[in-house]
Amino acid sequence: MSSLKTRSQIPSPKTAIDPNYKKYIRRKYLKISLMLGLGLVFLMFSIATGSVKIAPLDLIQVLLGNPQGNLTTIVWNIRLPRSLAAIAVGSGLGMTGVAMQSILRNPLGSPFTLGIANAAAFGAALSIVIFHTGEVSIRSATGITINNPWTTTVSAFVAALVATAVLLAIARYKRASPEVMILVGVAISSLFAAGTMFLQYFADDVQLAAVVFWTFGDLGRATWRDLGFMTVAVGLSGLYFWLNRWNYNAIDAGDETAIGLGVNVSQVRLVGLIIASLVTALMVSFVGVIGFVGLVAPHAMRRLVGDDLRFLIPATAIAGANLLLVSDIVARTILSPQVLPVAILTAFMGAPLFIYLLIRGYGSG
Repeated sequence: MSSLKTRSQIPSPKTAIDPNYKKYIRRKYLKISLMLGLGLVFLMFSIATGSVKIAPLDLIQVLLGNPQGNLTTIVWNIRLPRSLAAIAVGSGLGMTGVAMQSILRNPLGSPFTLGIANAAAFGAALSIVIFHTGEVSIRSATGITINNPWTTTVSAFVAALVATAVLLAIARYKRASPEVMILVGVAISSLFAAGTMFLQYFADDVQLAAVVFWTFGDLGRATWRDLGFMTVAVGLSGLYFWLNRWNYNAIDAGDETAIGLGVNVSQVRLVGLIIASLVTALMVSFVGVIGFVGLVAPHAMRRLVGDDLRFLIPATAIAGANLLLVSDIVARTILSPQVLPVAILTAFMGAPLFIYLLIRGYGSG
C-alpha cells in the first residue's frame, strides 16, 4: 500500500512542467498573436490607403466579391497584389536575416549587410544587359518590365551563390569573427555594386533604365504571377527554417556544442545559406533591392520574444511583413500623389539601427 502511495506521488510529465514556464510560453504566443492581428490591420489599411481613399465598408464589399465600380479594379489589380507582395517580401527577408544571424553566429548578418542582396542585384543587371530581359512597356505603370523573370532570377541566384560561397569559405577556413564577416560583406557589396555600375556604363538607354529601375526596391511592380512565385519560395524556405529551429538553437550555443548534440553543422550552415540566397535572389529579381528589413526585424523581435528560434522565426516573419507594409504605406502617402520606392524608407529606418548596433557593441548582448 505504501509503495502504491509512493508511486502515486510521483508527478507525471505534464504535472512536472513548471507553471512559470507555461506562463512564459503563453506570453510569447500571445505576443506573436497580437503582432499577427496588428498585421491584418496594416493590410486592410494598406489596401484602403492611396490617392483614392476606400471606405472600410466598400473595401469589405470588394473583398467579398461584390462589384464596386472602379474600386474593384483598384483593389484587385493594384492595391492587393502590392500589399501581399509586401507581406511575402518582408517575411522572406526577415526569416533569411534571422537564419543568417544564427547560422553564422553574427548578430549583424542579413542579406543586405553581407552583400548577398547587392550580388543578386548584379546578377539581375547582368541578365538585363547581356540577355536583354528588360524592356520598356507602355502597359506597365512603371514603364519598365522584366520579360524573362526566370532568366533574371537564375542570374541573380548564381551571383548570390558566389557571394555566399565567399562568406562560407572565410567563415569555415579562417574562423573569422563577426566583425571580420561584416567587413567581408561590405567588400563583397562594394565589389558587386561596382560591377553593376560597370554594366550600366555599357548599357543602352532601355537597359540602363531597366537596371536603374531595378536597383530601387519597389513593391508596385509585383504582379499576381510574381506573387505566386514569391509566396511559394517564402513558404518553403520558412518551413525549412522552422524544421531546423533546434539545429539553429544548438549552433547559437557554439559549433562544438552543436556537434556534441549531433548537429551536422557544416551541412546545416551550407543548406541554410543556399536557401537564404535563393530567397534573396528571387526577391531582388522581382522587386529590386530592399535593405535592412532582414536586420531590423530580427533584432526587434529578439527584444520582444527572446533568442529562442522556436518563437523568433515566426515572430520575425510577421515583423518583417508588418515593417514592409508600414514602410510602403508611408512611401505612398508621405509625398502623395508621388509614390516613393519603399527601399528608401527601409534604408532611412535601417541605417540608424545599424550604426546604433555597431556603437552599442552588439556582442555584449
